[in-house]
Amino acid sequence: MDMNMMAPIPWAGMTDEPENITRRVVARCRRLGLTQNEAAARAGMSPRYLGYLLDFGPGFDPGAMFRLAHVLGVSREELVEGRPDASPGRPQAARRARLLRLTEEECWERLGTHGVGRIALLGHHHPIVLPVNYTVDDHAIAYRTSDFGVAATAAGSDVGFEVDRINDATSSGWSVLIGGGADRVGDPAEARRLDRLAATAPWAGGARHLWIRIAPETVTGRLIQPAGGEEQTTRKDGGRL
Repeated sequence: MDMNMMAPIPWAGMTDEPENITRRVVARCRRLGLTQNEAAARAGMSPRYLGYLLDFGPGFDPGAMFRLAHVLGVSREELVEGRPDASPGRPQAARRARLLRLTEEECWERLGTHGVGRIALLGHHHPIVLPVNYTVDDHAIAYRTSDFGVAATAAGSDVGFEVDRINDATSSGWSVLIGGGADRVGDPAEARRLDRLAATAPWAGGARHLWIRIAPETVTGRLIQPAGGEEQTTRKDGGRL
């Protein structure tokens, strides 16, 4: 059959883009020390046929996609759909990406009123980073934990607090880092006020009535985006960063 006459077969049950599958194939080949031609040969196909398979998708030849996944040491589902618990981030950065500095005002705008961030504190042997539900309270960060929880040990310490949003499809995103002292909220009335202010209960569940407040000493942020991105970042004096 003339390959040029073949029409692509719909991607039955597919939820990912062809370019994402191609990136996974390339990444796996690199990790295994294989060229794409070698991977194709081991899967019983020519390099040209591999190109058709990646262009047209698993529905083009389900058996070939299964053999390719086997050669690459992953399941067909992982190769086609990606791991649902995979860490964010593309194998390669966007071309001509720009790293811009956020003003303090822009940092607080991105933090919003609540969300999920990471608290960084010193452990017994090494630093510890923990995810927490946070609430913004008059340019301070507050979160709930249990009296004897790991995150409670931040009280009385200098800590870091970080929030980010990453779009691995566009190799873009932002991060905000806060540094400051953490203290327990001991006033019951103040704790009740924070309870009312919080948008959600802690995701971890359980009895988490202790509020920890971080008073910022430093607030910094970075924005990364491909060249020509729509988002513009300016300094407070109106100049471009």
